[in-house]
Amino acid sequence: MTAPVGVLLLTYGSATTSQDVAAYLEHVRPGNGARTELVEEFQRRYDRIGSSPLIPITLRQGRRLQQVLDARHGAGAYHVAVGMQHSAPFIAEAVDEVLSHGATTIIMVLLSPQFSPVLMQGYVTAVEKAVEERSKDSGSHVHVIPPQSWCMNEAFISCLAGKVEEALAAFPEDARDNVPIIFTAHSLPKSVIDRDTAYLDQIHATVNGVASTLHLDPSRWQFAYQSAGHTPEEWLKPDVKELFPILVKQGYEQVLVVPTQFLADHLEVLYDIDVAGGEEADECGIAMVRTAMPNDDQEFIEALADVVVDHARSGETHAEPV
Repeated sequence: MTAPVGVLLLTYGSATTSQDVAAYLEHVRPGNGARTELVEEFQRRYDRIGSSPLIPITLRQGRRLQQVLDARHGAGAYHVAVGMQHSAPFIAEAVDEVLSHGATTIIMVLLSPQFSPVLMQGYVTAVEKAVEERSKDSGSHVHVIPPQSWCMNEAFISCLAGKVEEALAAFPEDARDNVPIIFTAHSLPKSVIDRDTAYLDQIHATVNGVASTLHLDPSRWQFAYQSAGHTPEEWLKPDVKELFPILVKQGYEQVLVVPTQFLADHLEVLYDIDVAGGEEADECGIAMVRTAMPNDDQEFIEALADVVVDHARSGETHAEPV
């Protein structure tokens, strides 16, 4: 039998409950992550939402991606494994899994449509380290196809546009065509974007792609950031919450928020938007609605399968042996 192509479905990871927060933050920021006040603040947030479903959702995404790839290409053509940078199952475990199934080519697919070598080099380093260590033991060569941007994947754009349409359909019919829309992305330190301006270009490309698909008038939508970090450096603005009072002054009573970077429910959506954003909206006197996340919806999983194939094709001449 032909060896399967290994597919690593990779994401950042998460604490699941407040009890996991200290260990998780220490892994993210060794020696600095477990500051008492930061731990307590994140524990409060996790307690407020109950728990983060990111890990089980990502595992379901991996299982469903395997099913779609099997249906399209036959069982055994690909083997999908999920790996996380800062929580179990870790990236090294995912590498072990695909290698144990005989993979000699590995495709890295990040659960982030936009790619930045500045922000995401850690994934590449972790995969290459794990592959190199295991290749020494086996004496075999493994080709690793690095992650790429898939911010304009047609099926992904269509999926996001569908989420907006679903959310708008919940508004009263006489109001839905006038509801203002705010697309959001995770804020970043300005110093990071100064080093990689292309990353922000990719975010805007995704947003513009969705707006274009929906034929939204430019006056109806705008872009903002969310989830700025807990550091003193300058973070990108405006924050989505800063736009609520402006919309109220313009006479709006409702607003739709569309997170465009996030692919699953987790803290940045369930707390930063639903709780903190919702409370701010209530204080301003505007009703906020958020689009549903792709999670493991079939349309999104089909888009991920397209991404895998696109990565495989583009990586045929660029994969590097490790």
